[in-house]
Amino acid sequence: MLAPTQTIEIIEHGYKTLNINYQEDIKAQFFAMDPGEIPCFSQQLLRDIDSFQKRLTNQFSMNKLAHQPVDYLIFTSDVAEVFNLGGDLAFFVDCIKNNDRETLSKYARLSIDVLYSNYNNLGMNDITTISLVNGTALGAGFEAALSSDYIIAVEGSEFKFPEVVFNMFPGMGAYSFLSRRIAPAAVEKMIVNAEGYTAEQLYEMGIVDMIAEKDRLDEALRQFIRRLKKSNITRKAVMNMRNRVMPLQKQELNDIADHWVDSAFSLSNRDINAMSRLVRAQSRMMASQQPSVKESLSA
Repeated sequence: MLAPTQTIEIIEHGYKTLNINYQEDIKAQFFAMDPGEIPCFSQQLLRDIDSFQKRLTNQFSMNKLAHQPVDYLIFTSDVAEVFNLGGDLAFFVDCIKNNDRETLSKYARLSIDVLYSNYNNLGMNDITTISLVNGTALGAGFEAALSSDYIIAVEGSEFKFPEVVFNMFPGMGAYSFLSRRIAPAAVEKMIVNAEGYTAEQLYEMGIVDMIAEKDRLDEALRQFIRRLKKSNITRKAVMNMRNRVMPLQKQELNDIADHWVDSAFSLSNRDINAMSRLVRAQSRMMASQQPSVKESLSA
């Protein structure tokens, strides 16, 4: 998708589901999801992102990135036409059927760790986070995109919270993130109606910050960064004011995630079957896209 110029040596690591690269000319550190057969938030993907975030934070604290500074942290995907399809539904079904609340709770808490760390700019005031969305973003995928300061999306990209289909709700930050961008009534409508939104619609709503033409993501990102630099004092002040007026504590996200886990174990067999059907639909969708995915990755 985006050609790397150099990888920061200090955090070079062979992640199973994450591709890391650094673009020196714009001082941007990329972490691109590549989770496998179904591009969802698997346990492995969450562990890889968590490890990457902690390693990068550690290098900042030890001042080992002075020779390769990071001004922008770019959250993206290396799967063609898909940012992320959301939570690992097959894993959810297994946990529910086996009454394994502890494992599902750990998954939810790790999800919050990862998304809140990105929302909190890894605790670094000088870092700006950008989600670069190259296609479908569903459920937790949509929440992940929202965890960044800014969202750049390819034209026609689809965003949706489909959880109501199996009588659930997005529990990894949707309400908290969105209510700091738009009115709560609009957030509730998005969650309850499970309506899909295009990147263009979300741009008009003030949720997406820039629309990129297909195959021109790299150019769009650089244009957006130039725009940020021209008004960096104003933009940082706005972010600081938003965080002061509407602070988001991690405990808020954890409380909602705990409620999400409780709700999962209250689902009926009908709801669980609906979740399983969605897993099969995702598998069919990715199987039909497989040739284009391989072509994209080999380009």
